[in-house]
Amino acid sequence: MKKILYSILFIVLIGLVWYLFIKSYDYTVRFETKTFPGAINQTLKLWDQTLDTVAKIRQDGSLYRLTQKVKFNDSIHTYHWKIKPITDSTSKVQVNIHDENHSLMNKVLVPFTDTDFEKRSRKTVLDFMENLQDHIGKFKVTIIGEAELPSKYVAYIPLKTTQFQKAGGMMKNYSYIGQTLLKNQVEFDGPPMVEITKWNRNKDSLAYNFCYPIIRSDRLPMDTDIEYKRIFGKKALKAMYNGNYITSDRAWYALLDYAKNNDIPVEAKPLEIFYDNPNTGGDEINWKAEIYLPIKETSND
Repeated sequence: MKKILYSILFIVLIGLVWYLFIKSYDYTVRFETKTFPGAINQTLKLWDQTLDTVAKIRQDGSLYRLTQKVKFNDSIHTYHWKIKPITDSTSKVQVNIHDENHSLMNKVLVPFTDTDFEKRSRKTVLDFMENLQDHIGKFKVTIIGEAELPSKYVAYIPLKTTQFQKAGGMMKNYSYIGQTLLKNQVEFDGPPMVEITKWNRNKDSLAYNFCYPIIRSDRLPMDTDIEYKRIFGKKALKAMYNGNYITSDRAWYALLDYAKNNDIPVEAKPLEIFYDNPNTGGDEINWKAEIYLPIKETSND
């Protein structure tokens, strides 16, 4: 009996030492949401900009894990976000929260009382949940599946920016390219396009070509910074996006998830075709874009 009692006490002691001094967080909040990890990731990064933080939110090598440090009076709270996809349209989120200044006290009190730390943690996560819910109500992504990326000859301007500023780069050059081509009587061959040439998913940075599909002719203006080339057709995964074009990249993440879940090798270089002009206004949920994610070519050898 003594051996059993000592064993139990030893296990309890080890558990207590782990809980008080080794466990890296003080409190956990969990919730489920009806959207995919990429939308959660990007909403978190935008929401982070509204908080009093020590540093910019950090993506820990994967869009499924992020760390942020938020200041509350005399404390710095570290939020470790873990995102786990459940289905194509639902995700589970776990937030492990650590008070860098009062961790030991929180661990002692949390099991016995509803502390201010717990209340603040729940309120902060709830604030994010409300932001996320508001965001996912403003766009829609519909996966179509495998399709053919259309071949087009385009006039374009190469740009570099962040994902969030992509639409700004488009709007800045929309009138310039269009009016220059019209002035030279160039015939258009479809709505504007964005061809992503480089996508850094850790830094949320892009290099892309803002394109106008045109009919190739000898009237193309050559004394400007507008360039010309052909985008060749190829097999791709396709999605329809409805919503503000600022957040059309949500469809990129949805397509990446679809490719992963169906073992389809793809190039992370989306191409977007925009069918509405934001300058004309209207309900954003009715704005339409086709999103393509090229499928990698496989050798027959």
